[in-house]
Amino acid sequence: MNRIFLTLSTVTNLGLAWAFWLGWNIDDPRSLDVAAQAAVTLHFLVALGAGVVVMLAHAVALTYFMGTGRWIEETCAAYSLGPAAREENIRLKYRALPGMVLCILLVLATGAFGAVSDPAANFRLAAAPMIHFTLASITLAGNILASWAEYVCIARNGRIVQEIVTEVARIRKERGL
Repeated sequence: MNRIFLTLSTVTNLGLAWAFWLGWNIDDPRSLDVAAQAAVTLHFLVALGAGVVVMLAHAVALTYFMGTGRWIEETCAAYSLGPAAREENIRLKYRALPGMVLCILLVLATGAFGAVSDPAANFRLAAAPMIHFTLASITLAGNILASWAEYVCIARNGRIVQEIVTEVARIRKERGL
């Protein structure tokens, strides 16, 4: 899972950075110039794609914790290994969860204010472009930090799983299974 999440988080953070860079380089989003509108469209599409992949990456990490948690619980019960591994798994999951949720909410809020910043939007808010920029900055930085924290938790959880697999193999060998 380490490599899968590392790949997903790298893609998400590069996608968010690309969307940020594209948005930063839009000359005048309110211009009716074809080139400016093409830049806005590209920024929108890249940001939308990056946002979807951000949500996917965090959903995969949450699913991983849920799946391994269930496996750890059942394996520890079946082999009488005690509750320590499951308790550590729960701590790791709840350490990563706030970052996951925050990143998803930030992506949604950034996109919403990006939509309101569009000159063609039906709803106007004068501060929307500055809020969008601020949220985009926070989203990029926050997703990088959350990805790092999730990776650390996933790596530690992987070591817990490996320790259980090793212990189960030892027990099965002792019992002649």
